[in-house]
Amino acid sequence: MTASDDPTRRHDRVKRHATPGPRNSLAHWTTARHPLRVAITYVVVWLVRISPSLRLKRWLLRRIGVTVGEGVSWGLEATPDVFWPDLITVRADAIVGYDATILCHEFLQDEYRTGEVVVGERAMIGAGAIILPGVEIGAEASIAANSLVTRDVAPGATVAGVPARPMADDDDADDLGTVD
Repeated sequence: MTASDDPTRRHDRVKRHATPGPRNSLAHWTTARHPLRVAITYVVVWLVRISPSLRLKRWLLRRIGVTVGEGVSWGLEATPDVFWPDLITVRADAIVGYDATILCHEFLQDEYRTGEVVVGERAMIGAGAIILPGVEIGAEASIAANSLVTRDVAPGATVAGVPARPMADDDDADDLGTVD
């Protein structure tokens, strides 16, 4: 069973971590992750974002803990989570589009949350899309450009919008109201 088949919600799969003091959780980020680790990861992520070589991107992503399947295409400027890249899995032949962001953490006032993100085999994430912690994108699913993915996406589904919702299968949708 995959998370897409699981009736639990994304928030039920996200771990909550209490903030160890009176200030917001981001103010305490150094207790969550070692600053040197984050700094090294940041430099590697910067290289991943600017490198045109897909082979180099896959190699670098694996070095910082991302699980990367064979044939994954990681677009220019696409960004994995800098704090918890080890919570990302991108399965074989998936595409992460230009300037997409995969987040595995949320810093909030009284806590921070972490959650695994899984991108299924041959899934496609459009340019500028943002994937939130705890989300699973099913095999062969498609995320439209600039979408905000707050829930799991079923295998083969196409979602779009903020927040992302399934696209209608309306044959007239290609029409866009043009006059013949």
